[in-house]
Amino acid sequence: MNKSDLVDALASASGMTKADASRAVDAMFSPSDGIIAGALRGGHRVQITGFGTFEVKHRKARMGRNPRTGQSIHISASNSPAFKAGKGLKDAVN
Repeated sequence: MNKSDLVDALASASGMTKADASRAVDAMFSPSDGIIAGALRGGHRVQITGFGTFEVKHRKARMGRNPRTGQSIHISASNSPAFKAGKGLKDAVN
């Protein structure tokens, strides 16, 4: 399912117009100014009971290896978004 499929499904399930559904999807999931991305940038977790939790995981700096040359390289510390599925979503899939 891609974004346009999600917009179509939201519009039909909620009775919204496709334009309203598209704005709702953008408001939630846009990487630049979406609600979830904004909360994660602010250091908060987004927990949707029964669905799952979005959070930021911190990766420490470490030494890695270039697979082409075998040379050791330094990999900088970084933050990475993560999603952990909730019990309701796990049960629905299984």
